[in-house]
Amino acid sequence: MPKDEEDVKPYLSVIIPAYDEEKRIGATLEAIYAYLAGQPFTWEVLVVLDGVKDDTLGVVQAFGAGKEHLRWIDRQENRGKGYTIREGMLAARGDIRLFTDADNSTDMAHFDKMKPLFERGANVVICSRDKKDAADARQAVPQPLLKRLLGDLGNLFIQVVAVPGIWDTQCGFKAFRAAAAEKIFSLSRIERFGFDFETLALARRLGYRIEVVGAYWVDEPNTHVTSRDYVNSFVEAMQVRWNLLRGVYNHAQAEDGELQSPPAAKEAQQSW
Repeated sequence: MPKDEEDVKPYLSVIIPAYDEEKRIGATLEAIYAYLAGQPFTWEVLVVLDGVKDDTLGVVQAFGAGKEHLRWIDRQENRGKGYTIREGMLAARGDIRLFTDADNSTDMAHFDKMKPLFERGANVVICSRDKKDAADARQAVPQPLLKRLLGDLGNLFIQVVAVPGIWDTQCGFKAFRAAAAEKIFSLSRIERFGFDFETLALARRLGYRIEVVGAYWVDEPNTHVTSRDYVNSFVEAMQVRWNLLRGVYNHAQAEDGELQSPPAAKEAQQSW
């Protein structure tokens, strides 16, 4: 492909964090590509592999054969979802940078509701599964009772200590303008599931406008999230609160260089 075409900056970057997703990511890539292929704007898909142990990379490579606008980062070390999405956000090139889960629990058509909000000046647009955030939010199948109770308790705690006013900080479908993504994710520190509310707390601290749209969410029973992760999120919420109170984010610098630019992981890139 000619160099001038390769250098075209995409309007939308779709970032997919992946950890041992060989059984699900193929269908997710098919669905995402089907949506994006019908759009009038330019786009890219970036898969970031988080130290996978299965054949996720093989599935991505097989899907990408002969296709444009797909690239991937194959990091050998497992660092967590927060680290993986940060890596993708800082490596992406789009004017809008959206991350979505590899299980496709929130499908790409939700971007149809997000795009007009960006056009009206939003800096960050997130999906929520909670009707208190958005009246049209709904779930195809209710979550198991224990998971729902832990989630509700966690959401209330997160509101009190970190992100007041947002009832669902954890839905895995969030989009950022490029400038907001680069600023927020260069400052964020949490490497695992608490990164969701940390990024929203940072967006608030930095004065970015956050909008919320309702999600139609299809629960994936084979989730990587465990009860222990819920408990850890309480600790991470307190960490975010402490960092905010101490002004840590105000003067955060890249102590190891990894916060400002993606690590030198092995990357394969298809034609643009």
